[in-house]
Amino acid sequence: MEMAFSNSYRMGGIFLFFIFLLSPLDIRATNANIPSTLDGPFEPETVPYDASLRGNAVDIPDTDPLVRRRVTGFEPEQLSVSLSFNHDSIWITWITGEFQIGDNIKPLDPKTVASFVRYGTSRTNLNHEATGHSLVYDQLYPFEGLQNYTSGIIHHVRLTGLESNSTYYYQCGDPWIPAMSDVYYFRTLPASGPQSYPKRIAIVGDLGLTYNTTCTINHMISNEPDLVLLVGDVTYANLYLTNGTGSDCYSCSFSKTPIHETYQPRWDYWGRFMQNLVSKVPIMVVEGNHEIEAQAGNQTFVAYSSRFAFPSEESGSLSSFYYSFNAGGIHFIMLGAYISYDKSGHQYKWLEKDLANVDRSVTPWLVATWHPPWYSSYSSHYREAECMRVEMEALLYSYGVDIVFNGHVHAYERSNRVFNYTLDPCGPVHITIGDGGNLEKMAITRADEPGNCPEPSSTPDPYMGGFCATNFTSGPAAGKFCWDRQPDYSAFRESSFGHGILEVKNETWALWTWHRNQDSNNKVGDQIYIVRQPDKCPFHGMPQPKPLLASS
Repeated sequence: MEMAFSNSYRMGGIFLFFIFLLSPLDIRATNANIPSTLDGPFEPETVPYDASLRGNAVDIPDTDPLVRRRVTGFEPEQLSVSLSFNHDSIWITWITGEFQIGDNIKPLDPKTVASFVRYGTSRTNLNHEATGHSLVYDQLYPFEGLQNYTSGIIHHVRLTGLESNSTYYYQCGDPWIPAMSDVYYFRTLPASGPQSYPKRIAIVGDLGLTYNTTCTINHMISNEPDLVLLVGDVTYANLYLTNGTGSDCYSCSFSKTPIHETYQPRWDYWGRFMQNLVSKVPIMVVEGNHEIEAQAGNQTFVAYSSRFAFPSEESGSLSSFYYSFNAGGIHFIMLGAYISYDKSGHQYKWLEKDLANVDRSVTPWLVATWHPPWYSSYSSHYREAECMRVEMEALLYSYGVDIVFNGHVHAYERSNRVFNYTLDPCGPVHITIGDGGNLEKMAITRADEPGNCPEPSSTPDPYMGGFCATNFTSGPAAGKFCWDRQPDYSAFRESSFGHGILEVKNETWALWTWHRNQDSNNKVGDQIYIVRQPDKCPFHGMPQPKPLLASS
């Protein structure tokens, strides 16, 4: 059944059309109770932690109907839609055949099942056809007693020549077996332009597959997003042994395993659970540390790279770890924190080229996303991504990135506009939204609280390389590794599960809303207008050097 559009949603569409015609002063008058970044920088605010929320992170078991296989033979399952670089192209992904796990697995042959999609603008007249490619991946462990895994056949088909703002119906599978899916639908995004935006973009991180996750996704569906961004840490399959035994702390429970194991069927369970949403609404994903999933032959990120379609080739990156795409008048940049980000590396050079090619008269908004945050005041993962910040922050600042979304820290935090730890009216707003509901539970300790500042040598992530987070050399925290109060850059923070909605209103105003799982749909946890000021913050190249507040 298609998602119904309520009267309030229709009225919201009328309001969105109307707001495009309003001047910034009109917007402020219409929404006088909602602050904007023009009112900042804000005094740091911390919402007290509600201890009753912590004990509810329970993974969905494989016996739950939400994650059970509901098809037979080679009928498609785990359907999802993702974007290409522009509105005129969409990727359709699905899986056929059953996974295998055990000692004697025999991979399916992708050549035995076609990758075929029928689609069109009428449910009863699917008059276009497209074919794609398919693959099978393995998760193998060269240790006695560990179970190996081989996936079903994963299909990726790209549809092209699509019209903007249009509903398309599709059916995927192999018509010659026959094994075709039911008819599903998706809606394309608006064409790029300064007054052309998706109505609502959902942002979520560190999702997992718990009963908290179900609450997050149900709330998200009620907000009727046009696009979903998942900023890393997808299934948390690596909190499990290969026999299916799980824990909310792998290193605590399984410290003696010869390799960090995973239970790959959790990926299939996640795909089944998410199908109701992502078979209709495009989802764009960037890798997190829980997607590393090391296996035999020093292979990593195999499930992540195999199960999702990425507009890598379309955006010139040739990598599933970093890519870009347009969503109306927004240019999104998805960056990889767990591969090389050095100035001499491929990702950095690709980023330079991608930024230089952005036409801000067509896509005024520039949004960047990667997994570990640069500006988080929580003890968990504190300054873990400092080397990445040192390498890339000036480049992103020089091109006027407006908003940065991260996950990794299992809490919510919104920054003031900041650059190099200094409040800066031209710096981006950094939003950490790693509170999707995963099994590891929430982050609740803050580095500025007595006794909670991490020992500096404990902060680097071995997969991110280097040690760059030394004591601050100037500013309020000079001579210290942590602030002794909530940092000036931290405008708002709270430990609760939830998701966010980004509504870009025009080329300078966007409404950001954070929804907590424990709230009703008409209550918000945090809300602010993020306002671009291109007249005051022109960006035509690298910024003039500023004194560093943290040595590198």
